Amino acid sequence: MLNLKEVPIATDNSSRQGLKLLISSRDAQALKDLQGICQHVPGLQVTTRLVSNGHCDPLHSLEHMPDLLLLRVSAMWREELAALMQRPAAERPALLVCGALEQAEGLRLAMQAGARDFLPEPLNPQEMAAALLRMVQEKRASSGRSGKLLAVMNAKGGSGATLVACNLAQQLSQHASVLLIDLDLQFGSVTHYLDVQPTHSHVEVLQQIGEMDSLALRGFCTHYNANLHVLGGRSSELCLPQDIHAEQLEALLHLARSTYDWVVVDLPRQIDHLTGTALESADKALVVVQQSISHLKDADRLLRILRDDMGIQSSRLQVLVNRYNKNAAVSLKDIEEALRCPDLLLLPNDFTVVSESQNAGVPLAIHAPRAAITLALKQIAEDLQGSPEVQRGGLFKRAVSRLFGGVSHA
Repeated sequence: MLNLKEVPIATDNSSRQGLKLLISSRDAQALKDLQGICQHVPGLQVTTRLVSNGHCDPLHSLEHMPDLLLLRVSAMWREELAALMQRPAAERPALLVCGALEQAEGLRLAMQAGARDFLPEPLNPQEMAAALLRMVQEKRASSGRSGKLLAVMNAKGGSGATLVACNLAQQLSQHASVLLIDLDLQFGSVTHYLDVQPTHSHVEVLQQIGEMDSLALRGFCTHYNANLHVLGGRSSELCLPQDIHAEQLEALLHLARSTYDWVVVDLPRQIDHLTGTALESADKALVVVQQSISHLKDADRLLRILRDDMGIQSSRLQVLVNRYNKNAAVSLKDIEEALRCPDLLLLPNDFTVVSESQNAGVPLAIHAPRAAITLALKQIAEDLQGSPEVQRGGLFKRAVSRLFGGVSHA
């Protein structure tokens, strides 16, 4: 009798955004070892299937097909691969094969079954992870899937955009793969906030982006953990905005979105060809303000530029009030009316906790998981994950030409 055991793996990557990976094997220990490797690959929902006796088809009786299949072949590899080949090619998930195969016939059958790659044993975990990442990228490219882009920008200097960007990136990485990009090319502080030391800078990546694929991009990033990667500057490096072309950033954002579930961009407080490119591409742009007249005036001016001059839809703009105090002279009603943004996001004022977190280089969710500001950030991250896709306007190329006098290079 066919005995199939399907076990979902609870990992940080198990999110509705991840591709579904099924690991199938007749060996329980091999299944456990493969689970240990795959659960650290971003962008995957992982399920295991222990097959014993009965049918040779690793997909037999499944109600819902996975996006990807990792098949660890057994001594019955001919029958297992033949069973897959009996299925129409359009009905087979992307296949990765590992285990012991006779080189000539085994590789031929694996290719006929549609295998993207074959990894012999003993397995190299890095090679396995790299192969899975290639499959994730190919699957997304073929289905037109794309990660979401969140841009965060201060309305006035010191409002807290970097705090928001770093902590939202960390919160989102609990359930998805995230790339955090620091676009302040001269005085960015993202790497300090997360206490990471980049070996490569965002400038290096931007200048070489035409030669990169997803694996290269991941290699150039600094890994805060398996799901959160960082692309920032080095303190010894000086870069002027005009040294980078808008097309280079556009290519980076495109590659990043095909590689990660989320791309979070911390923007400097300026309007130029780089911030414009990021804002035009963003699914959501958070404008961070505080409760003062000067913040309100600057926010009003910034939002008018974004809406009227750059053609960014109001539905993609959201105001976040940092250090919120219900007794402040400038009320939430004042902000909503002045900025024409009725759905304000609020972060409570918790100066001591925030200061300690920043000084330690530890995100708030780790430093103070029950603090009010941490819970507010968690709620914002959850709301972002549930937000629908948006349509982007096609006005940006003309806006760049008009505002920046041809800085964009066609």
